[in-house]
Amino acid sequence: MKKDIFRKDRKKQHIEEYLKSNFKNTTMFEYIYIEHNSLPELNFDEIDTSTKFLGKNVDYPIMINAITGGGEFSREINRDLSYLAKKYNIPMAVGSQTIALENLETQDSFKIVRETMGNEGVVIANLSGHASLDEIQYAMELIDGDAIQIHLNPAQELAMKEGDRNFKGILNNIEKIVLNIEKPIIVKEVGFGICKNVAERLYEIGVRYIDISGVGGTNFIEIENRRNDEIDFKDLYSWGIPTALALIKCRSISKDLNIISSGGIKTSLDIFKSLVLGANMVGISGELLKYLVKDGFEASDKYLGDLIYKLKMLMLLTGSKNLNELVQVPYKITGELKDLL
Repeated sequence: MKKDIFRKDRKKQHIEEYLKSNFKNTTMFEYIYIEHNSLPELNFDEIDTSTKFLGKNVDYPIMINAITGGGEFSREINRDLSYLAKKYNIPMAVGSQTIALENLETQDSFKIVRETMGNEGVVIANLSGHASLDEIQYAMELIDGDAIQIHLNPAQELAMKEGDRNFKGILNNIEKIVLNIEKPIIVKEVGFGICKNVAERLYEIGVRYIDISGVGGTNFIEIENRRNDEIDFKDLYSWGIPTALALIKCRSISKDLNIISSGGIKTSLDIFKSLVLGANMVGISGELLKYLVKDGFEASDKYLGDLIYKLKMLMLLTGSKNLNELVQVPYKITGELKDLL
């Protein structure tokens, strides 16, 4: 029980420290130039943002990404987020369910997502790359998951005083999960990006969904540094792959690789550019959490609604009636991002 309490406290600390974090990395989306179309010949009311994701129809290519683990504090957040996901008919991923494997009392904080969203909603489970097949199955059954995120977080673990230090065998473990779990496996970083080489290795073992979760959003080195009184990690705050760079690199691997663009997604322009660059879905978490915790449910609802309106606005301003047309929009890469490519 002591370990359970510690884990619950840690998850709450993560949220509290995130809300106080102030180091800003760039996603590099500012280096993507897209031309304005003054003659779109479109009716705004006919802009179609719907898509299919994990076998279900959703209204927008936006998902509420993993934010928090279990516990009463997390239950309230998951409840409100699942209300938003249901209202806008978008997918939602829960935070790490490791605590639910250890403490049955925390299960309700995860179950509430499926209970709120119903059978039609897209709900995604979440465990680490160390998880066993039985644990994966348990986590998915707990919320009737349409898929499961396997999160990769070596940078966070190494900055965490109580974190893991052994990362051997994770690729083989993911392959075993892919071969034995019928539903889709999404491999996800937690904010430091997935490079092309890693994406290729995952693709080779059968992974067809990757969440790149690049630099520009939640910085877990900073968050863990605020909790670690033994080593100062400030000089590593800039570590990682910017989201735009990771997206472009991973998109070149294969057309049947489904890519979720996340990491520093805050604005409709971030979502729009992600889709133009070839993302199949765009994940948002930290910015939505800020609105929810600091300003309340109505503020987070308005934020999400405004994002959707402005995404449709940008689609019209490039002559894109639907998402298939949007991915055909030409763009130019400039500045530092061009140099890196």
